[in-house]
Amino acid sequence: MRVQFSPCGVGLGHVGRCIPIARRLEKDGAQVLFTTYKEGLRYVQQEGFPVVEAPPIGFVVKPDGTVDFRQTTVNPGPFASFTFLKQVDAEIKFMKAFKPDVVVSDSRASPLVAAKLLGIPEICILNQFQVIIPRQRRFLRLARLADAFTLTVIGKIWTTGTQTLIPDFPPPYTLSTGNLRIPKAYRKRVKLIGPVLSVRPDDLPSRNEIRKKLGLAGDKPLIFAPISGPVKERAYFTGVLRQIFKEFPDDYQIVMSLGYPNASAEPVKDGNVTVYGWIRNRFEHLKACDLVIARAGHGTIVQSICYGKPIILVPTPSHTEQLNNAKNAVELGVAEMIEQDDLNRHLLLAAVRKILENSQFQERAKQIQGDVMESDGLETAVQMIVEAAEGGIADVSP
Repeated sequence: MRVQFSPCGVGLGHVGRCIPIARRLEKDGAQVLFTTYKEGLRYVQQEGFPVVEAPPIGFVVKPDGTVDFRQTTVNPGPFASFTFLKQVDAEIKFMKAFKPDVVVSDSRASPLVAAKLLGIPEICILNQFQVIIPRQRRFLRLARLADAFTLTVIGKIWTTGTQTLIPDFPPPYTLSTGNLRIPKAYRKRVKLIGPVLSVRPDDLPSRNEIRKKLGLAGDKPLIFAPISGPVKERAYFTGVLRQIFKEFPDDYQIVMSLGYPNASAEPVKDGNVTVYGWIRNRFEHLKACDLVIARAGHGTIVQSICYGKPIILVPTPSHTEQLNNAKNAVELGVAEMIEQDDLNRHLLLAAVRKILENSQFQERAKQIQGDVMESDGLETAVQMIVEAAEGGIADVSP
């Protein structure tokens, strides 16, 4: 069986949830090829999978990481016709050369169109059904146009394949609720499958054993800050956060990952702060920590909840998906949210103390962890991909 994975390459989250699926299929004898770009390309290369570079797309961002929607639509937007057709053409060439039995796209429309034109079964993975423009006054007209376009065109592309998979928690814990306004006509092909994890908490040693292995103190609260997202979006945030952490009291130990896949894995220590360019044992640190501080990407929040960890979230400004994710996590009782413009030492330290000194956050995180870990998105995704490749599709309920 040949499986082509074509995830969005902006940031690491889309590729990150395809890699464990690909690894599992490869273990079962499948041949795998990735087609992606930008940060995603480097991530796949670091993980050792065969990959070809697809024409890139992405958002334009300001120096502080804020998404610049006006420039994005001019420069050109993710679905500008020339860029989109160039992507479709490239994907057709990749598929003709690789001859996949099934194409798996994560949040990319062009591979789905290419597969449809070639008569290849396709699976779509996504957690945002449509692009949502912030409802600011100067963007109101653009927002309405984008909503209408994505619902009628992109929404149709997402759901005309064999199956559309949402790697999110079942209700009432679904994080992507605000990003999944799916018209009734499309819903029959959409399934919530649960989280896709390469390493589940029970696969690892105890929290204390991991801390001992990593050389971390067992009696100090551990803050884990895995920074992800496109390079330009996270650069400003990373700089601000590192400066704040340097001024944190010695009561805490902090581990920070800058999220560069090809960077050295050797840590740089500065007092009670340890910084990695790239952290290969992410899930060990996630299990060992007491609190996560991060952007509000879907993958980061899902993983934190699966490991029973409360979170402090700083969404990328003007990034509506992240804002919705963060608000839902706050409503679930497992997170605090800080706007980037308000981020400073005093406010962040107050939020850290609030979470660590209030047992309700830990108890709520553990409660939700127990409920959501009954779903295994990895196993479900693998089964549905195999079924699609073999000419059918399993009716799998999450």
